[in-house]
Amino acid sequence: MSKRGKLYSRRTFLSKSLTGLASLGLAGKFAKNLRALGEEGSVPESTGGVITRALGKTGQRLPVVSMGVMNADNPDLVRRAYELGIRHFDTAATYMRGRNEHMVGKVIKELKARDQVLIATKIPPLSPDELAKMATEEVKAFCLDNVDKSLNRLQTDYVDMVYWHDVQDVGYLQNAGVRSALETIKSQKKARWIGFSTHTNMAALLEEARRSGFGDTVLTAYNYSMTENAELLKTMEKAAASGIVLIAMKTQCQQTWYLDDFEPRARKFYEGQIRHTALLKWVLRHDVFATAVPGFQNFQELEADFSVAYDLNFTPEEKKFLEDRNVKVAMRGVCQQCYGCVASCPERVEVPKLMRAHMYAVSYANIAHARATLAEIPREQGLTRCLSCADCTAKCVNSVNIAARIKELKSILA
Repeated sequence: MSKRGKLYSRRTFLSKSLTGLASLGLAGKFAKNLRALGEEGSVPESTGGVITRALGKTGQRLPVVSMGVMNADNPDLVRRAYELGIRHFDTAATYMRGRNEHMVGKVIKELKARDQVLIATKIPPLSPDELAKMATEEVKAFCLDNVDKSLNRLQTDYVDMVYWHDVQDVGYLQNAGVRSALETIKSQKKARWIGFSTHTNMAALLEEARRSGFGDTVLTAYNYSMTENAELLKTMEKAAASGIVLIAMKTQCQQTWYLDDFEPRARKFYEGQIRHTALLKWVLRHDVFATAVPGFQNFQELEADFSVAYDLNFTPEEKKFLEDRNVKVAMRGVCQQCYGCVASCPERVEVPKLMRAHMYAVSYANIAHARATLAEIPREQGLTRCLSCADCTAKCVNSVNIAARIKELKSILA
């Protein structure tokens, strides 16, 4: 549990949340819609309560704010998220080495709420080289074995979504073993819907999924740093129009290192809850997304994030934040996983994954997941390769300070 989470316990939150919500004009809405969500699983958008959206052509609806559980290690946070109205919980086999799934399953079972929620989990990632060496039946066996282990940890006989985790290029979607494995999982009713998660090469992957009819749903990174990526948004619109359910992750640019080059007076733009609400609203105002899975880690962040589910209109303060030049400049320091930096590294190190590992270690304080991310990289392309370089020459096409972050990553994890 983070230090902030320890200081702000669930008991404290329960006593303060209605006061905080009253200041936002939401207390009555929370009480009304908790009843409706408990009975029906969703609230129509027209009621003025929780905003819900359709999950493609599935016939299901969800509140626009869900929970990414990866960095949460407090079961009371999962429980409170359900009490407030969250109905979708996103986890994975690799999060906390399976403990994250175990926590989600235990809480949902205690709440007797399995038929009231949608649970997503992910098959552990394989590198392109590992996948290329495996026969179709080996891939299928790998997937089925890992899904069975996830179901056991989650204490359920099915999940609602199974993703192939961290897909990087279209070769995954064209691989016969991957397609056969996911289709088998769905046909065996171990998952209602299948798809993939991705941080990388997203436009090409979404286009291939739409073209080939791969899967039902895609969990994809999207945030304010991508505001100028018109190609990605256009591809997302086409994918959603075809019936693919899009769910947004990495929505709030919580990488604290994008403050590195700012004077203390400029850092006011990142203080308080406004950063969470403004950035989450910006993503969800793109109605290509059925829902988002922000990774709140404590009760304050939960309260801020779920308040967005009642009103996606920007407040004057949120508009000022998003329009501020300092904010827009800082966003160029957010790694977009575009892989434009790799060619500038003489060792051809997989820099984008190193940047993700840095984010998990420094911004999320999730050292275990940072190490797991590093372990996914072939040794000759990983952090150990960087140890022989005194000076990093890799350059970002935007403004990510790659050298500084790799140096810090070395000091933490090498």
